[in-house]
Amino acid sequence: MEYNVHTLPNGIRLLHVPSASTISHACIIVNTGSRDEAENKAGLAHFIEHLIFKRTEKRSTNQILNRLESVGADLNAYTTKEYTCVHASFLNPYLDRTLDLFNDIIFHSTFPEEEMDKEKGVILDEISSYIDQPEEAINDDFEDLLFAGHSLGHNILGTTETVENFTREDIINFRKQNYKTNEIVIAVLGNYSFKSVVNNGTKHFAEVQENASLKERIKPVLHQPENKTIYKPITQAHCLLGTQTYSTHHPYKAGLLLLNNYFGGNGMSSVLNLQIREKYGIAYTIESSFSPLSDTGIFTIYFGTDREKYEKALALIFKEIKKLRDNPLNNLQLQKAKNKFIGQIALGEENRIGLIIAMAKSLIDHDKIDSLETVFAKINAVTTAEIAEITTEVLDKDKLNIFTFCPIGE
Repeated sequence: MEYNVHTLPNGIRLLHVPSASTISHACIIVNTGSRDEAENKAGLAHFIEHLIFKRTEKRSTNQILNRLESVGADLNAYTTKEYTCVHASFLNPYLDRTLDLFNDIIFHSTFPEEEMDKEKGVILDEISSYIDQPEEAINDDFEDLLFAGHSLGHNILGTTETVENFTREDIINFRKQNYKTNEIVIAVLGNYSFKSVVNNGTKHFAEVQENASLKERIKPVLHQPENKTIYKPITQAHCLLGTQTYSTHHPYKAGLLLLNNYFGGNGMSSVLNLQIREKYGIAYTIESSFSPLSDTGIFTIYFGTDREKYEKALALIFKEIKKLRDNPLNNLQLQKAKNKFIGQIALGEENRIGLIIAMAKSLIDHDKIDSLETVFAKINAVTTAEIAEITTEVLDKDKLNIFTFCPIGE
């Protein structure tokens, strides 16, 4: 896909992707997230993401929320382990309005104490709600096990204790230390000329004071795998198996993305879904996932089932792992897996806001953006020998952590 990049003198990058649609999509991504927090400040990046919508030097909360919604646009934000993202979808005439608002909430939020107190209550409710959803909460507890002693194990929401103790000084210090101008990308997908995007971006972001330095993150260590069970007042057992694996820069990333998609990824035809759910009717949800990060990655297999079916489901998963390790994909199976994965990626291009966010992240991570043709070429270049090596390395029963939420009394 065609794109252009312009770097402002302060280091902020402007990314433009042309589109013929009457609807535009834009995002501002900051290369900072929960892994950049101190141990006693868990949840601070997410807390800031909430507060930027509360008040700025020139706008009240209502004015912020209505600035785009009053013209039918959609505005939202999220925080991950490594990123903070604000994004919007809007009609083409409102690009200037959107970038003006991005600038205002990211660089001119005032973080008033009364708003902080209110938002702490909102996030504490969010934490409580999350804990009540075992299929969601297990992911955070598993990552705390997987990255024990490292900030990647932090719950993105934080804890009740850390959230209650956040101060305005904490916010100011975190932003100063982590909102680096050379780690910020503003991306626009829309029916504009590159010149107009650069002019708009310059108008709203050129005056941002430069705050540039290299991102320094500590790589997590790999611990001995554990088998841990926590008993909870729930009706079903929930289980995650997984390990640390390849980063976004690893040469085997494409191969593991492909293998994951074949084994337990999107669609009803994955190995795990066909063999565990369809054949035996054991688990309603069973899936695998691979999430590459800047210096590591996370591979997991998740399933939820009735307690009495738990052992059988676990045994069947290990049976499928052994089958795949003993009988790696042949050329025909690999080609079918490639066709499926490539088709899914192509269809995913229709999600335009997801596309522009992914491109902005790629610019941060790799300082470049692969075309769709290059992505497909990387997938097609994966060999059976490479898949066999990845399978042997990642799908190793002795390297997998097993983390289970089990109903009390079972």
